[in-house]
Amino acid sequence: MSEEARRVPPHSLEAEEGLLGSCLIDPGQDILSACMEAGLRADAFFKPAHQVVYQILNDLYEKGDPVDEVTVLNALQSRSVGSIEWLKEQQRFTDPNTPLVQLIGGAGTLVGLTDRIESFANARHWLEIVRQKWLLRRLIQTAGHIAEEAYVNQDQLDHFIDSVEQQILAINEERVEDSAQKFDRAIDDAGHLIQHILAGEQEDGVLTGYTDVDKMTFGLHSGQMVVLAARPSMGKTSLGMNVAENVALPSKGEARSVLVFSLEMPSEQLAMRMLCGRARVSMRKVRDRMLGQEQQRELGKAATVLRSAPIWVDDSSGLNILQLRAKARRLRKQHGIDLIVVDYLQLINGTDYRVPREQQISEISRGLKAMAKELNLPVLVLSQLNRSSEKENRQPRISDLRESGSIEQDADVVFLLAARQKAEEESAIPQASRERDLVIAKQRNGPTGSVPLTFIPDFTRFENHTPQREP
Repeated sequence: MSEEARRVPPHSLEAEEGLLGSCLIDPGQDILSACMEAGLRADAFFKPAHQVVYQILNDLYEKGDPVDEVTVLNALQSRSVGSIEWLKEQQRFTDPNTPLVQLIGGAGTLVGLTDRIESFANARHWLEIVRQKWLLRRLIQTAGHIAEEAYVNQDQLDHFIDSVEQQILAINEERVEDSAQKFDRAIDDAGHLIQHILAGEQEDGVLTGYTDVDKMTFGLHSGQMVVLAARPSMGKTSLGMNVAENVALPSKGEARSVLVFSLEMPSEQLAMRMLCGRARVSMRKVRDRMLGQEQQRELGKAATVLRSAPIWVDDSSGLNILQLRAKARRLRKQHGIDLIVVDYLQLINGTDYRVPREQQISEISRGLKAMAKELNLPVLVLSQLNRSSEKENRQPRISDLRESGSIEQDADVVFLLAARQKAEEESAIPQASRERDLVIAKQRNGPTGSVPLTFIPDFTRFENHTPQREP
């Protein structure tokens, strides 16, 4: 046997045992949540029995069931090899009806995991070890495949190198870091979304700061998945961030904390939009370096205010729905988050890239709705519309949601943002602002209809609509 064949892939059974034992004895499930956030999969564990135990932990966690030694043992006893697709393939010579508890070596294996540790104080250290060993194994495996492919791709060098880069990048993206940061660290970020309490009429919600919208919705309510959809360049990101700003920096009442997942735009760009919008300074003038002293002072004032805003932003790209939910769960516990904004739904990855995209979108939509209910807060999800409304020269409909899947079904409220249809008055609209219609296409517990808003492109800012006066 060659030296290479005798090499054992990188692993640490002690760290694997410590991590799994911690997950089993942690009543708050914080350790398991951290594993999900780090993107840990069953194959992150080297020992097959550990892979099976982690898969069961994962399944119970996703269903919202209690996770402890008793529930995991019950699941291992009641489920068989054939109930887990990857395990069935891995154990193709094993009877698919074999109970999982038998496959891992009996109940004693599970007991041994919890007996091994007295506390989960070192759990995050063990998690990092398990993750690093897993990434090293993947690098070794990928490097072997690359070496083999190099022999058969000698005439297609450009394509081969591109493939190599993608494979290495895929592993690098697994190195999920704690990228959420308070908005002031991203050079000024913050929000201004008004929280007025409408007493007596309905349960108080998180108000958007737009008077006509709040009159129809009574705010965004806990447990709601609220979809804001539009075609590109209609201003859905601007409106989403304006709502976040109004919530975090209300003109009256107590400020509420907002978490923004910006999968498309870096946090600095979001911060720049909010700064210019609040200071009412044209972003174009900033880029052209044509700011006067007064405008610079206004930017400074806005920066001071925005630094104190309780807005948190995570601009990680390539998050899947499980990682996003794990991050949200942790930040909700740490900072008391009151509203989550996701920009935007179609950029979230499904957990299984092999299934059709429409099924992935359905999984993502269900996951966002489940997150809203679990964390007991509203989740404002930005989404794209398809081109049907443009082709047919009409206002968008809820059926225009791109890759809709179950979005329409899962959403409690659906806003559709579109250019306002009023051609005879078009000449009266100032060039500095544009009219938008915010169509409330669906609302489970309230009316539907259309609300006018004024969009000021120079400031990337939406404001309450002020009707144009006759000259």
